[in-house]
This record gives sequence, structure tokens and C-alpha cells, in this order.
Amino acid sequence: MDGEGRSSGLVKSAAVKLSEMGERTKELGTAMKDTHQQRRIILVIVCVALLLDNMLYMVIVPIIPDYIAELESEQSEHVVMHRNSSFNSTSQDKINKNNLDIQIGVLFASKAILQLLVSPLSGTFIDRVGYDIPLLIGLSVMFVSTCIFAIGENYATLFVARSLQGLGSAFADTSGIAMIADKYTEESERSTALGIALAFISFGSLVAPPFGGILYEFVGKKVPFIVLACICLADGFLLLTVIKPFSNRTRENRPVGTPIYKLMVDPYIAVVAGALTVCNIPLAFLEPTISNWMETTMHSTQWQMGLTWLPAFFPHVLGVYMTVKLAAKHPNLQWFYGALGMVIIGASSCTVPACKTFGQLIAPLCGICFGIALVDTALLPTLAFLVDVRHVSVYGSIYAIADISYSVAYAMGPIVASQIVHNIGFVQLNLGMGLVNVLYAPALLLLRNVCQMKPSHSETDNLLEEAPQGLYDTIKMEERRAKKKGYRSAGNCLAVDENGFDNFRAQRSASEESSGPEYT
Repeated sequence: MDGEGRSSGLVKSAAVKLSEMGERTKELGTAMKDTHQQRRIILVIVCVALLLDNMLYMVIVPIIPDYIAELESEQSEHVVMHRNSSFNSTSQDKINKNNLDIQIGVLFASKAILQLLVSPLSGTFIDRVGYDIPLLIGLSVMFVSTCIFAIGENYATLFVARSLQGLGSAFADTSGIAMIADKYTEESERSTALGIALAFISFGSLVAPPFGGILYEFVGKKVPFIVLACICLADGFLLLTVIKPFSNRTRENRPVGTPIYKLMVDPYIAVVAGALTVCNIPLAFLEPTISNWMETTMHSTQWQMGLTWLPAFFPHVLGVYMTVKLAAKHPNLQWFYGALGMVIIGASSCTVPACKTFGQLIAPLCGICFGIALVDTALLPTLAFLVDVRHVSVYGSIYAIADISYSVAYAMGPIVASQIVHNIGFVQLNLGMGLVNVLYAPALLLLRNVCQMKPSHSETDNLLEEAPQGLYDTIKMEERRAKKKGYRSAGNCLAVDENGFDNFRAQRSASEESSGPEYT
């Protein structure tokens, strides 16, 4: 009797839990029908994906150099055993160290290089199929990459894992940011949502090194990557459950996005893309070089080098918050916030070599991250706005361009920065990066009238321009072209003369009376 009572109790408890799960599923389904709740859930999914990508990018910083050094030392010991006693071990150690530096630099840069190559293709793909399927593809590739990192025991395997991460990032980062821009159409809401996404990117980049270093020190290489793989799997499952990217939804009516090569030659977009690249150069170039400089000049300990960038997370979040608030009150000054951020980055970069202690170094690094927050938070929404008013409101290719801008900086950083430090010096590297940022800041003056632009035409209008049929469509196309010309004169919103449209209609009506009407 006791056994039967226990079994019936277990059955009842299981039934209650299943019922609760069913109710929660219904609540989630109801929430997804609400537009605001749907946008919030999508924002969470995208932010987790961006967090994972940047944690995986930076978590290897304290792990891989030490791990590869151990592999190289084992190989060197094996080689030395077969050498004679006259072998010059000192010269061999120098050769091994140079080879090790090159291997680590190439490994770090491989992610950004592949991401740079794939982003133009991923942007076009996202424009064609939407944002959810590419995001799922990116998460899947990132999951595989993280698992390979966990089990990899040689340089070739780690190189494949790092390159795969670049492939996944080209899809996940671009589609995630584009999805946010697509769901948040109002400018203040879009700035806030993109600011939240940037905060997650910053958190992932700055927290990952101590996270990876501590776990690597106490529990080994595999555990940090296994934890990130589990989070990636959970985010992908949430994406499948909530957004359902493979549901039977029509995609034929999607507007045709502007080709990426046309976006690249847009002068406004080119200025923004250049600013995103230039402002991230100090961060990309300092990450692989500052640890050796700290060890040489201020004899920093391992924990100090591991925590170098962690304090900078707080001014980065502060910069995001301030820019979002200021943009809501003064949206016409987005260009100024970006220019101010570049000046702050330049000044902070120039002061890094003057620091003599770890405490002094924190201030300029915080200044660099604060300036990057100003630039990114001001200019990423500007890219979406430029697409809205000058092209078609499809955001895959435009944020692929932003991804390319970041990738250029981070592809050069691990390879070029070390060579500059070796050949010229760490001081000259920082002065050069600071000067480039300060000199580029005035270029953002070109964006000062962007906020006055008005939408040139809608997505359906863009489709209509390809094949106008009938009198009505022809008249509407001519109206749009005239308005487009008026809106873009000198970057300002100018009044368009409606008399031209009336004359056009009168001429067309006279021709219709003589030749007969045209039907669509």
C-alpha cells in the first residue's frame, strides 16, 4: 500500500509539473502575440548571442598563449633530446619565441579575417531570407566552434575553431543587430535597444579574460568553453522555440534591399564605417600588446594583466547610457557625440605610454572605452536611419558593413600592432592611434544634416520603380523621383514643387484622350 501511495503521489506531482509547463508555454505564446513582449524577447536572444560571441572572442586571451607555449615547449624538449651537446639553446629559444608570437597573432586574427571575408556575403543572404535563420546559423556555427576549442589539443585544431567562430560571427552579429534595427523602428527606441546590445558586447569582451583565466587556472582548458557552449545551445533553443525561424511564413513579399556595393559608395555610410574602424583601432591594437608592455615597464603581476580592461566596463556602460539619453533629447547632435568620442579616444590613447603604475593606466583605458561607447552608440543607429531615408529599410547589408568595419581593426590588430611595437615602439604606436582618431573626428561634420533628411520612398515604392505599369504607377514614380531629388539637395529636406506634378498629369491626360487610356 505504501508503494502504491508513493507511486500515485509521484504521478500526481509529475502531472502538476506538466500542467505548469503547459501553462507557462501558453503564457509565452500569448506574450509572443504582443508586439512589445515579442521585441523584448528578441532583444534578449540577440543580446545573449552578442555576449557569447564577444566572450568567446576574448576568453582565449589568457588561455591560448599559455596553452600553445606548453605545446611548443613539449615539442622543443622532444627536439633537444635528439640534438648534440653543441646545440645553441639560446638562439633556438629566440627563434621559438618569435615563432610563438607569430602563431598566436595569426590565431587571434584568423577570426576577424574570415569574418571580414564572409560579412559581405552574409549581409546579402540576410537581406534575402530575413534575420532569424541567419541568426540560428550563426549560433550553430559558434556552438561547433566552442566545442572544438574545448577538445582541441594542437595548433591546427585551434586555428580551425577560431576561424569557424569568425564564420558564425558574420551571421550572428550582423543578423542580430539588423533584427534589432528592424523591430525597433522609432529612433529613440532603436538607440536604446542598440545601446543595450552594445552594453552586452562590452560586458562579454571585458569579463571574458578574467572568467577564462580563473577557470583555466583551477579547472583546466575545457571548462570555460563547455560553459559557453551550453549557453549558446540554450540561446539557440530559445530562438527555435520563440521565433520559429522555419515556420511556414511567406518571404516572397520581402522588400528588395539595396546591394551592399551601393551602400558602400554612399558618402554618409562611408564616413560612419570609417569612424567605426578608426575608433576601434586603439582597443584592437592594445589588446595584444599592452600585457608585454606592462610586464616590461611596470613589472605587473599576472592578475593585474588579466584585469587590465575590467574597470573599463563601467565607463563604457556610462557612455552608452549618456549617449542614449542625449540622443533622445538632441537627436540632431548624433554626429557631435561621435566626434567627441573620437577626440576622447585620441587623447586617452596618447596618454597610455606616460603611465607608470597599474592604477595610472586604468584612467586612459577607461577613457578609450568611454569614447568607443559614444561613437558606437551614436553611429550604429545612424546607419539604420541612413538606410531608411536614402535606400530601402532592409538592414542586413548595412550592418554587414558595420561588421566589416570592426573586423578590419581586429584583423590588423594582432598582426600589425606587434610589428609596429617591435620596429618603432609602443609609444609611437599610441601616439599614431591617437592622432588618427583626432584627425578623423572633423569628418563626422558631414553627418550634421542627416537628421533633416526625409524618407525618399518606401519598400513597396522601391519594388514599383523596377517596373512601373499604367498611368497611375508612372505618375507616382515621377513624383517619388522629384521628391527624392528635393529631399537630397545639399543633405537637407527641401520643399518640392507640386506644380510640376500637376503639369505632368495634365500632359498625360491630354495624351490619353488622343490615344486611349492605358490599363494596368
